[in-house]
Amino acid sequence: MKFICKLAAVLCLLGLLLSGAALMNDKSALSNNLIRLHVIANSDSQEDQMVKLKVRDAVLEEIRGITEIAADRNEAYSLLTERLPGLQETANRVLQAQGSTATATVELGEEAYPTRQYDTFSLPAGVYDSLRITIGDGEGQNWWCVVFPGLCLPTASDEVADTAVSAGFSEDLGNTLTTQDGYQVRFFLLDCIGWVENFFFNLS
Repeated sequence: MKFICKLAAVLCLLGLLLSGAALMNDKSALSNNLIRLHVIANSDSQEDQMVKLKVRDAVLEEIRGITEIAADRNEAYSLLTERLPGLQETANRVLQAQGSTATATVELGEEAYPTRQYDTFSLPAGVYDSLRITIGDGEGQNWWCVVFPGLCLPTASDEVADTAVSAGFSEDLGNTLTTQDGYQVRFFLLDCIGWVENFFFNLS
């Protein structure tokens, strides 16, 4: 096991050295053009998990109107910042309607994300701008997606690539996120950078 970890670290370092500039550009594009969504349930009970999804749906419906008019990530971030009180109010209204005694907190800021694999695309680990909704004690399972560009709903691979390019990503990066053939190593190296970034972020 130790040998495998060391080998992976060596391969990661070699890859970074060989394609460092391009990878750092891709990492910067991810950090500067995405806003993630992180919803955390009160607990792992069946009821709390169900309520989490209802809160998610209500907030996503409200977010859709915000992010569809945003020209870029900066505008989306500004609009979401203005609407934070309203989004929190929406989340808490859903909780009350479901008879839950928990309250929700909605925040916008940087957060360390693990590697996430969705149906038609993947995102490497790293520190991203994040709209974070914590319900009650926040001790339940997480739900993750992308607020901007809008990738929370199931999307075909070619649509993800097109959306990524329109959001400011290179065609290569779009192909990397949809794990096209020949781009898996590129994704692995971006993931390595992200885990290192998360390590130092969590230390601060």
